[in-house]
Amino acid sequence: MKKINYAKKNELFLSVLREISIKTRIEETKDHIQHGNTSVYEHSLKVAYYSLIILAFLGKIKNEKELIRGALLHDYFLYDWHIKGNRPKGLHGYTHPTTAYRNASKRINLTPIESDIIMKHMFPLTPIPPKFFESYVVCLVDKVCSTCETLKLDSLFNKYPRLKS
Repeated sequence: MKKINYAKKNELFLSVLREISIKTRIEETKDHIQHGNTSVYEHSLKVAYYSLIILAFLGKIKNEKELIRGALLHDYFLYDWHIKGNRPKGLHGYTHPTTAYRNASKRINLTPIESDIIMKHMFPLTPIPPKFFESYVVCLVDKVCSTCETLKLDSLFNKYPRLKS
């Protein structure tokens, strides 16, 4: 079993979160519910953090920063998808990756890994599979977190670093 230096991972996670908070409007996602009672912001933090921990556990530490950035922005669609008039045409599950990608790429120069994470995190709903290992990790962690949030089991995944207000 791989030993993880959680203090170091938490420091990296918070550093990337600070950068994303400065460069984007991610704070606005606190006002939108994602699944159950969980905001888009909290959901994105969970997905990013637990993806990082799984990557570290597997010993795949090469692209951690890109994994965190892509995961934090995977649902950066900036609307409440529960309100019909607020969202673009089409089913949210199919369309929001493109919206999140467009919003993120307006604020940040995305790497190919970050772009792939954002665009492919809904696979298999979106038909083209992820290209990178990091994208698969985020895709799977997103499904687990979403399921737990929907079933109100999200307390299983509530130990992750947060920025101090």
